Amino acid sequence: MSKTIILIHGAWLNSVSWDGVKRRYEAAGHRVLAPDWPHDDRPPAELRRAPDPALAQLGQREIVDHYARIIADQPEVPILIGHSLGGVIVQHLLDRGLGVSGVSINPAPTPGVPIHPHALRSALPVFLDPLSWRKSKVMTRDFFRTRFAQTAPAGQHDALYDRYIVPTPGRVYWNGVVRPMKIRWDNPVRPPLLMIGGELDLIADASMTRAIYEKQRRAPSRTDLRIFSGRSHWTCLDEGWEEVADAALNWAVSNARAATARAAAQVA
Repeated sequence: MSKTIILIHGAWLNSVSWDGVKRRYEAAGHRVLAPDWPHDDRPPAELRRAPDPALAQLGQREIVDHYARIIADQPEVPILIGHSLGGVIVQHLLDRGLGVSGVSINPAPTPGVPIHPHALRSALPVFLDPLSWRKSKVMTRDFFRTRFAQTAPAGQHDALYDRYIVPTPGRVYWNGVVRPMKIRWDNPVRPPLLMIGGELDLIADASMTRAIYEKQRRAPSRTDLRIFSGRSHWTCLDEGWEEVADAALNWAVSNARAATARAAAQVA
């Protein structure tokens, strides 16, 4: 059984968002990596103050290839767990046959599945900016409070924003609708996959997670769905995040396929 786990963050966050999950999985005996996206590997406050200009040019394909190379460098084939756009990245990596199993938590819009209402509304600040294709953007504090982490305790939103939120390239949003990378839903080599959604998610509708699941279950490997009631997009950091983290890990370990060979990079 693989003891290596790779955690993949989504838009607006970097690896700092995985600190609690990483410690919990390590305490359970796993070797855990939480690599940043390219140009995202500094403290959030520093990234907001002075984002790397190269971040604005980063697209989804470069992010997927980045993680494929990291997987190839591991001594064993890892479990892959991603949140939001990281959950989309996990699906692309699994589509390449990488990983022993994968979990996609609150997945962002995924190519081949229509964007559902909450996801579309949440993407408007990027799509309504005609120059966002070549910019890095930072979400507003109001957006964070009312849509991204609306279930966080009142009075804590500013502190949470300061601790976690980073700039994100608008390009990764446009990549989802303009000539997106496609996923082969019936891929015979795709590893097992668990889709996790949140009932109160205003970034990635639970109904959209279910629609992605319906596509992914065409693959012959095991594909499961779990929707958590009362949980928002902030689910990996909100109160009770341990339940989601444990459900993801237990499923991934229980359903991991055998893998004795070292992972091989498949950079398209």
